[in-house]
Amino acid sequence: MSFLARFRRKKEDPEVARRALLRRSGRIGEATVLDNDVDGEGNEILSYCYTVAGVDYETMQRLDEEQLRRKDNYLPGSRVALRYDPRHPTNSLVV
Repeated sequence: MSFLARFRRKKEDPEVARRALLRRSGRIGEATVLDNDVDGEGNEILSYCYTVAGVDYETMQRLDEEQLRRKDNYLPGSRVALRYDPRHPTNSLVV
């Protein structure tokens, strides 16, 4: 390891940063789970929809380790807590 490499900032994963920001300062809402699926890499994918200011949104999210432990909370038709950015409601996260 070079001398200057010790002082360089490690780049943070943008997805980790986005999730941390939403958990810290996102507005709370409610979403409806549409479906659970597994992608080609073996990741559990959650499909959900929610409404903000009269506009319906539908999106997908990869479940993290903590959410996988509570997998029964994310069955299709379930209502779950949601965090979203009020300036960009498409930026959301099921918690």
